[in-house]
Amino acid sequence: MDSMEQFPASFVWGVATSSYQIEGAAAEGGRSPSIWDTFSQTPGKVFGGHTGERACDHYHRYADDVRLMAELGVRQYRFSVAWPRIFPRKGELNEQGLAFYRGLLDELHKYGIVPVLTMYHWDLPQWLQDEGGWANRQSVAHFMDYAQVLFERFGADVPIWITINEPWCAAILGYGVGVHAPGHTDWREALAAGHHMLLASGLAIRTYRKLGLGGRIGITLNMDHNDSASGDEQDEAARRRHDGHLNRWFLDPLFRGDYPADMMAWYSERLGRLDFEAPGDREVIREPGDFLGINYYTRAIIRAGDSHPVLLTDQVLPEGSSVTDMGWEVHPESLYRLLCRLRDEYTDLPLFITENGAAEDDRLEDGAVRDWARIRYVAAHLEQSLRFVREGGNLQGYYLWSLFDNFEWAYGYDKRFGIVHVDFETQVRTPKISAYWYRDVTRTGSLPEPASLASE
Repeated sequence: MDSMEQFPASFVWGVATSSYQIEGAAAEGGRSPSIWDTFSQTPGKVFGGHTGERACDHYHRYADDVRLMAELGVRQYRFSVAWPRIFPRKGELNEQGLAFYRGLLDELHKYGIVPVLTMYHWDLPQWLQDEGGWANRQSVAHFMDYAQVLFERFGADVPIWITINEPWCAAILGYGVGVHAPGHTDWREALAAGHHMLLASGLAIRTYRKLGLGGRIGITLNMDHNDSASGDEQDEAARRRHDGHLNRWFLDPLFRGDYPADMMAWYSERLGRLDFEAPGDREVIREPGDFLGINYYTRAIIRAGDSHPVLLTDQVLPEGSSVTDMGWEVHPESLYRLLCRLRDEYTDLPLFITENGAAEDDRLEDGAVRDWARIRYVAAHLEQSLRFVREGGNLQGYYLWSLFDNFEWAYGYDKRFGIVHVDFETQVRTPKISAYWYRDVTRTGSLPEPASLASE
């Protein structure tokens, strides 16, 4: 294989999941309800009335699941902890919940798989939401109680930590748009929630360092590269608002110590005076950590419009474009553009792609899932990642989303992102051909010739 198609030997390879999407056992082991239990049990909120009550039953099957990871050559496993397993009620620590994650870590250690622990991947305890959730500043103090316990119990065994996964999704989709838990539609709440998540992340990073733990810690943001639908001035202004809302609203406070002025003005004009900040917050938030995690799936093409009530934007899809089963455009070069932008405009920190993958209309036929479209998607995005690395970009790893087909939030079990097929009735796991392809990539650090990706 040409060395130009080879990732560095130090490049990290992994897979990712999250607690609510795979664990199940929603009322077992002392766990109390999360906001996603409440939301998914609310009629009309989740496709088909699906819930995460059982999901992939990973809570009971984790030992077998880790063995399967080892068979598939998984090097690093990014998972999340369910906060309501640890604090099922205010001030009440649940040792059974801690024991579950101790068991998982022990199994990973047995097979030499490096654990990557995400502290918050959206399953906020319902008791905390009852006090206002992330829109209430007190949530930050509760998160710090939770963080302290995780660091003390697992700090010696987990070398890589992610504080918050995708604060934009958790805050904006959960408190502003209402399509994610807790399902609120209050934009002032949404902006406050996002601020409190950034504050919680900064404080957790400071605490981790004070404890002298030897690993690395950072935050993961979901981001896109975006283009204007035309050269029209109004479309370009709309694109900039979209970018300010999704990307700069989180990147700027992390790396520049300030929210973007244009978006502060835009929001204030529509929502009234923004009063979620307290003195000293920005200094705490400007603790981006030891790396930046990037979740990338698609680009956005934006024009002026009214489908977004606050931003006054529309998103358009190019005619004839290739899309995944989510309806998202497949545009690998935009990952490269995003990586370049982060390097050029924001940070020289190590970058990790903590999620990238594709939902496809997978069918189990003759005992196999021939998901060629997913392989092509991942291969094309890895090619653009390698392009960035070859040019000297500080991209150090890639975590494929997802290991398993799972509960895909508001889409329920209708969308399959996994490289392992899950029959949700029998819980039988069947590795797809993408699992074996990815195993070969991670073993060799090389991308196979494009001809080998042709459909059978």
